[in-house]
Amino acid sequence: MINKIYDSLASAVAGVHDGATIMIGGFGNAGMPSALIDALIDQGARDLTIVNNNAGNGETGLAALLKAGRVRKIICSFPRQTDSQVFDALYRAGKIELELVPQGNLAERIRAAGAGIGGFFTPTGYGTLLAEGKETRVIDGKPYVFELPIHADFALIKALKGDRWGNLVYRKTARNFGPIMATAAKCAIVQVNEIVELGDLDPEAVVTPGIFVQRVVAVPSAAHA
Repeated sequence: MINKIYDSLASAVAGVHDGATIMIGGFGNAGMPSALIDALIDQGARDLTIVNNNAGNGETGLAALLKAGRVRKIICSFPRQTDSQVFDALYRAGKIELELVPQGNLAERIRAAGAGIGGFFTPTGYGTLLAEGKETRVIDGKPYVFELPIHADFALIKALKGDRWGNLVYRKTARNFGPIMATAAKCAIVQVNEIVELGDLDPEAVVTPGIFVQRVVAVPSAAHA
């Protein structure tokens, strides 16, 4: 019997190893798997490469992981915000590496990994520092830069509901990067507000099929806002 449900956050993140590349869903706080991040901090893995839309807000969630000194490098689109003081301090002190990726390129690089695509040409970033060292090409008179896919060892994402097969539905825009990150990681770990019985999810509403999910753990919204 297929059952991807884990009984605790600690067991869900067990096996995340030092030096792993981890994709973390969320657009700011929307869709951020905060409970899984806290469990990862407790678990102790370090020297991590994190792929996320930004570099953390305040001192909770992703910012807490950075503050704990567990992250060697971050790949993101928006490292600087008014409340990104943790990343800012680490970067200025030379304690963290940054790979800056335009948001559309970030999403497509993740999607390409999940789709098994070896790379793609995009006009975004051409002629800037972000294109240095990368292949460029003129196609139909327009310049493009070649971008590689981003693969991950693990993805930590948040969904609204899931079943024991790992099928997922999301809450509105909280889905953001979750679906593509699940496809691009070797092991997708998902915190859901509610686990439902097989058949309770409308197949037409399932966004992430269970084939892309390896671990599911229930974190009721009241237990972890």
